[in-house]
Amino acid sequence: MPQIAQIMETWSSQVFWLLVVFGLVFFVIGRGMVPRVLDTVGLRDKQIAEDLAAAQGARDAANAQEEAWRKQENANREAAQKVVAQAKREAQSATEAKLAEVQGDIDIRLAEAEAAINASRDAASAEIETVAAEAAQDIARQIARVEVSAAAARAAVQKAIAHG
Repeated sequence: MPQIAQIMETWSSQVFWLLVVFGLVFFVIGRGMVPRVLDTVGLRDKQIAEDLAAAQGARDAANAQEEAWRKQENANREAAQKVVAQAKREAQSATEAKLAEVQGDIDIRLAEAEAAINASRDAASAEIETVAAEAAQDIARQIARVEVSAAAARAAVQKAIAHG
């Protein structure tokens, strides 16, 4: 076979070109392109690490600001509650003073009304005594045909009312 016979003649040139192509590929890709790709990957990793560090710093700053805001909010809420409590106490005091004033007016009016009622009751009682005394005089005159004085009739009515 002639192909097998040619192998020995072309083998050395094929090995030579294989080494040339491999060396060329090694130097172009291995020494030229791979370091650039590795530098790019390294820069990318460095940028990612810096971005993560910046994000963590921003997160820490945001947490610190949030904590400060919460403390301020709690202080504001506490101050507002104190103001509301003070306003409630003042309103309660004002209400109690107003109620005391109104209660005083009511007590005065009630005393006046009771005095008026007592005066009316006394007047009505006196009027009833007068009417009863006149009725007793009329009854004694018409039934017993006896004349009774107004003073005696009034005394008899007062005695009857007292025994009652």
